[in-house]
Amino acid sequence: MAEEELIPEDSPEELYERKSYVVDRGQEPIRIDKWIQSRLENATRNKIQKSIEAGFLTVNGKSQKSNYKIRPGDEIVLLSLNSPVQTEVKAENIPLDIVYEDEVIMVLNKPANMVVHPGVGNYTGTLLNGVAYHLLKDKPHLTEDDLPRYGLVHRIDKNTTGLIVLAKTPAAAAHLAKQFAAHTVSRKYVALAWGDIKEDEGTINAHIARHHRFRKMFDAYPEGETGKHAITHYKVLERFYYVTLVECRLETGRTHQIRVHMKHIGHTIFNDWEYGGDKVLKGTIYTKYKQFVENCFDICPRCALHAKTLGFIHPVTKEQMNFESELPEDIAAVLEKWRTYVKAKKITGE
Repeated sequence: MAEEELIPEDSPEELYERKSYVVDRGQEPIRIDKWIQSRLENATRNKIQKSIEAGFLTVNGKSQKSNYKIRPGDEIVLLSLNSPVQTEVKAENIPLDIVYEDEVIMVLNKPANMVVHPGVGNYTGTLLNGVAYHLLKDKPHLTEDDLPRYGLVHRIDKNTTGLIVLAKTPAAAAHLAKQFAAHTVSRKYVALAWGDIKEDEGTINAHIARHHRFRKMFDAYPEGETGKHAITHYKVLERFYYVTLVECRLETGRTHQIRVHMKHIGHTIFNDWEYGGDKVLKGTIYTKYKQFVENCFDICPRCALHAKTLGFIHPVTKEQMNFESELPEDIAAVLEKWRTYVKAKKITGE
């Protein structure tokens, strides 16, 4: 994320990376926590043991304890947090749009201009600062040190609105992280993109990595020699001559994936200033049209991208959970402006 968050800018939307190992022949039987520690940089034995206890590690498809002795041929899968950096989360009385909550998970509808996690330049005012206050307000016997440390399993950009799920227990975090790593979580975004997209639906398959020149941006690399595998499926919802409303379904969760992929196929997200979407990229040369677009930018002064649906298996009940959020007012208002523009254009023929 280009926002100055705690999580490094080159980490994906999915915060847990799936690491797979096969124990070599001739390997002596040593404790698995010690073996894992020798393969991870900056990982303490205590942190590894807590991860194993929470269920972030499996051996041959089954959870094991830290004292398990590895054997040659063992297949080990570890969900490793992409960000090694940690910071304290200070409770703040920030209004939250809680869509669902129970003892183990929370689903929230994040507003625009809110960073998910505190970090450099954003120690206050983040979503997790508000969550901390919410979890502590009715539990005076608890302190910030008692807050769950495994809560965040994915994230969305500062200026993207929509649904995000947090875990309230380590076990729930492990269960959700495994679903994200296996790409079984259903996520659909709605985006307004520049240009009239030719196909009614399609798939974008291009690796994503940090931009060679601009360190806070990312780029698509179709040859696959650079970056991480990324797939986005899109479907046209509505056409407005010079912009198109699309639904994007994520198969993977890389940093800025939809924004980078849409730019890659020549349809930058509307008013995405980081990727050049805050300029008139398609349309007429008339001053009146330019003023119309600038008015739309004023109404929605951010990237027109919304995380609309989220589906996953509940960590405890194992039931399928599906959530949907309405389009925020700024995007909805811009869509109405474009619908009015299209009607007028059909009447006048201009």
